[in-house]
Amino acid sequence: MQTRALGTAGPAVSALGLGAMGMSGAYGEADRAESIATVHAALETGVTLIDTGDFYAMGHNELLLAEALRGRDRDSYRLSVKFGMLRGPGPEFGGMDGRPEAVQNFLAYSLTRLGTDHIDIYRPARLDPAVPIEETVGAVKEMIDAGYVRYLGLSEVDAATIRRAHAVHPVADLQIEYSLISRAVEADILPALRELGIGLTAYGVLSRGLISGHWSVGRTAGPGDSRGFSPRFSSGNVEHNLALVEALRRVADAKGCTVAQLAIAWVAAQGDDIVPLIGARTRQRLAEALPAVELALTADDLAKIGKAVPPGSARGDRYPSAFMSGLGTGN
Repeated sequence: MQTRALGTAGPAVSALGLGAMGMSGAYGEADRAESIATVHAALETGVTLIDTGDFYAMGHNELLLAEALRGRDRDSYRLSVKFGMLRGPGPEFGGMDGRPEAVQNFLAYSLTRLGTDHIDIYRPARLDPAVPIEETVGAVKEMIDAGYVRYLGLSEVDAATIRRAHAVHPVADLQIEYSLISRAVEADILPALRELGIGLTAYGVLSRGLISGHWSVGRTAGPGDSRGFSPRFSSGNVEHNLALVEALRRVADAKGCTVAQLAIAWVAAQGDDIVPLIGARTRQRLAEALPAVELALTADDLAKIGKAVPPGSARGDRYPSAFMSGLGTGN
């Protein structure tokens, strides 16, 4: 497994990371034993970056990872944890809490659930509009100084917020959605990250399975699957978006790879400062994704991919409208 550095201030990690959210029901029921086996398989193939959030199924994901990582050398992997998203007892979200006292509270719970004495990369899940980012980041800095956190990360914030946060404490990386059909990061955010020496961990590289090559027209999201509320999967949009996938499939077939591998490789090819997160929740999907890091794309390949899926060609927002206002950038 190749490695990449998360910016000039962050750690070296595997060139692909494992995003664990889907193992806790975000896309419908997941198999616990298979999820744990997938984490084990990822570690055994050299994946060292594992991403979670304390609000993924209200702590379920952290407890799952604690079980999967039990007995492993703590220095053999890096835990990236998002915090601050408020949840209710049902499916509702209640906004963000970035207050310094909340940061310490969230961290205490995560350390306990994960069964560890430190978090490698700790990041607010979104910007709390009621709390200056300097205060939230300042609280994380205190936890870094105390040894409970190793590095500061950010998630889904704009370039101005990145600069303000970085002025308080060096930011290792920004986690943000980036894929062939979600490219808004390229306008202002990616240039700012490179100017400041900050890495990017890209989630949604397969757009929640939409551009994986495994979704089909007429397929519907099952119970508990958040894609049932996603505008890009809605009737009228999904047919258009899957036509883009078929154009991409022709490029993949000519390259001798799968659609998913091509889409992941495209994100990885946008810079050595970018680490794609793979949301695999089965060993089968992980095994398909891993070869993408070795897939070399030529200038001709990139041109063909760009022609198949031009910037801005997807239909539908990447999140439901209620969530779009809390993002640092658009689609």
